Amino acid sequence: MSGMFFSGNRLTSVNNIIKKRKSNNKNLRNVMQSYNQPKLHPVNQEDPDIVISEEIPDIVISEKEPDILISEEKSDSSATKGKLTLKRAEMLLNISKKMAGFETLDGMLGTLVDIIVSALDADRATVFLHDKEADELYSLVARGNFHHEIRMSMDKGVAGYVFMKGKGAIVNDAYSDKRFDKSVDKKTGYKTESILCDPIKTVKGEIIGVAQVLNKRNGRFTQDDLELLDAVTSQAAVALKTTQIVEHMKSREREMKVLNKVIADITSEIDLGAILQKVMAQATKMLDSDRSTLFLNDEKTNELFSKVAAGTDEEIRLPNHLGIAGTVFTSGETVNIPYAYADLRFNPGFDKKTGYFTKSILCVPVVNKNGKTIGVIQQLNKRRGPFNEEDESRLKAFTAQISIALENAKLFDDVQNMKNFSESMLQSMSNGVITLNEDRRIKTCNAAGLKIMKVASEDEILEHRAEDFFSGANKWILDRVQNVEKTQENEVLMDKELEFGGEKVSANLNVLPLFSIEKKRAMIEDKEVVIEEKKKLGSMIMIEDISSEKRMKSTMSRYMDPDVADQLLAGGDEVLGGKSTEATVLFSDIRSFTTLTEELGAQGTVSLLNEYFTIMVECIQNEGGMLDKFIGDATMAAFGIPMPHDDDEDRGVRAAISMLTEMNNWNEQRIAQGIKPLDMGIGLNTGMIVTGNIGSPKRMDYTMIGDGVNLASRLESACKQYYARILISEFTFQKLKGTYRIREIDRVVVKGKTKPVGIYEVLDYYTEETFPNMGEVMGCFKDGRTRYLEREWDRAVQTFQTALGLNPNDKLSQVYIDRCNHYKEDPPPDDWDGTWVMKSK
Repeated sequence: MSGMFFSGNRLTSVNNIIKKRKSNNKNLRNVMQSYNQPKLHPVNQEDPDIVISEEIPDIVISEKEPDILISEEKSDSSATKGKLTLKRAEMLLNISKKMAGFETLDGMLGTLVDIIVSALDADRATVFLHDKEADELYSLVARGNFHHEIRMSMDKGVAGYVFMKGKGAIVNDAYSDKRFDKSVDKKTGYKTESILCDPIKTVKGEIIGVAQVLNKRNGRFTQDDLELLDAVTSQAAVALKTTQIVEHMKSREREMKVLNKVIADITSEIDLGAILQKVMAQATKMLDSDRSTLFLNDEKTNELFSKVAAGTDEEIRLPNHLGIAGTVFTSGETVNIPYAYADLRFNPGFDKKTGYFTKSILCVPVVNKNGKTIGVIQQLNKRRGPFNEEDESRLKAFTAQISIALENAKLFDDVQNMKNFSESMLQSMSNGVITLNEDRRIKTCNAAGLKIMKVASEDEILEHRAEDFFSGANKWILDRVQNVEKTQENEVLMDKELEFGGEKVSANLNVLPLFSIEKKRAMIEDKEVVIEEKKKLGSMIMIEDISSEKRMKSTMSRYMDPDVADQLLAGGDEVLGGKSTEATVLFSDIRSFTTLTEELGAQGTVSLLNEYFTIMVECIQNEGGMLDKFIGDATMAAFGIPMPHDDDEDRGVRAAISMLTEMNNWNEQRIAQGIKPLDMGIGLNTGMIVTGNIGSPKRMDYTMIGDGVNLASRLESACKQYYARILISEFTFQKLKGTYRIREIDRVVVKGKTKPVGIYEVLDYYTEETFPNMGEVMGCFKDGRTRYLEREWDRAVQTFQTALGLNPNDKLSQVYIDRCNHYKEDPPPDDWDGTWVMKSK
């Protein structure tokens, strides 16, 4: 604020000039000449930026009331002009006085606006200052309805034009001037008619803003008005500039205080997630940006990761050499991009994925005390223009301060992750794990251990002596522990009987010594060597439960997916009992298997079946199906037992398609080896079946019975008559959720039943080579069946022949041609509905 306050001596010298000029008031013409050519002189020779206007050489000021003009004869026009000049001179003097009374821009700008409006008899005025950081014009105070901060581009409107050109402008018809921005009036409802605008310059010629005056109340804005506005702004420029500098310094001082407190908080924090949140929150606030992301380098995966990203919730990971963040990390150089989409390094895919729009980017490397880059911090979308050099230096200084805290927190996070991983692994183990210290006190016991030992919680066992739990029938375990402590070698004990809570448990035990390895340097024969020393920590007991539940799971895993077995066991004993349920049953059978066995012999047949079943079972289990049993060369499986899914029908169909696809691939290998290929048929049906668990505790098996099972078996057999490989019932078809290439082929009464059922053929396993023109063939077949059901035998035959022409291997079309010819010669009864009665299985 130095130089803004006028001392008493300065004002006295000015008043002396005024008094001296009283005696020369006769020559008012010289006064006007003096006003028309104003000169600026420094008030303080040591500070040439503080000036007053020497527009007062021929004016008179009342000594009693400095703000009141001395009365003169109004009849003299030159005297009137002199009074006006005197009034303006007083106003210019009072500008410095009034503005010196404020320490903030808010007050200064408000006062300056009031002075300008009063002096120029205008409706309103606005003083815009230049924000160098944002490269914008802004005003903290405006008259009328505007009492908030106004910001505008430097090249927008009349004010922007005046700022860029550095020359004043008089616009007495705003709407006819191309420079006028009409959008402001539309937003506010205000009608701008005339504009007077002048740049605010310091003595050195630096333009620090513009003053804009709107709508003169009486008459039009003149050149005299522009000169007066120029004199006013020149008088106020130094005070405004000085206050800007002071406020900027105060703002930085406040920022540094806050920053120091934040850095102190960060350095005292060891949780990585909490540190990342604090760092990014402070960086966003410090640079007035929209978002911030702090990436740290994961040396194990060569990825940059962030556990917290402002504006998002998920963890971000990306290769540490890609994108802008990767460029900064690998180069160690700051990247400042004012327009993101104009830079080839920017990946717009993130914006498309998140819906965010990136405008500007500032990315700075985070370097530790050893000069190693450990990450990068990225700021997005500064709210006021692009990021500048000051932003770069501030962000670099900030990251330098917090790099140590980040490294410490990352190290703590790594250790914590290792600890969590170890604990999680321990708790997820199906074996019981109990650790003892050197005093044989129990230090840890995982969930499986608590369950096996029949202990409700860790509190009941931790820090207790091992003798309290391994006593009586289990005392022999302590003998083994003692032996391991002496020998420091593992002991494995298989199929031992333990007793906890009055219940016997069959288990395998493994007793291991616990020790840490300490590395020490020593001199041996004048050479420094590293010696590893083992330090005893205690012992560990691992208990594997191999009781009835374990045996059952092992047995079940032989004929069902392990996940299904786990679900079955989790359901309890009631799941194992017999019950009626809905399921999709699958039957498959190898065609001409009897002939194959004669050709291959016993050994070859077994080898063939083993290889065939290995492929088929994998297809079934991949879809969560349960293999029920092998019946010779046939396979019986089900989807929906013992645990149902909401898409068991689709799982069954997908499994059947996969079985045929894999068989075709296998056949290609067999043909290449000169071995005869295989063929098979598959039938699927969905319905109610009865399932039951039969066997002993050491060997259990499921069985499925009921009409639903029988119909699936009949459909598998029907594949031969319809020259199909996959047939499904209408009950399965109606519940399918997926989209498949399926055609309805008939409505039949299977052997041993009286009710007809619709059957469909699945064609998805075919390729264009094995079934050409599939879409056209399916369309012709559908039309042919429609005519067949309507007893239009000739037209049906013609349509089926068209299908056969498109695919000569579609033998099903030939089947229907034969049926049509049969019914043409021997028509069905009048109540015939198209149902075909099967005479054999």
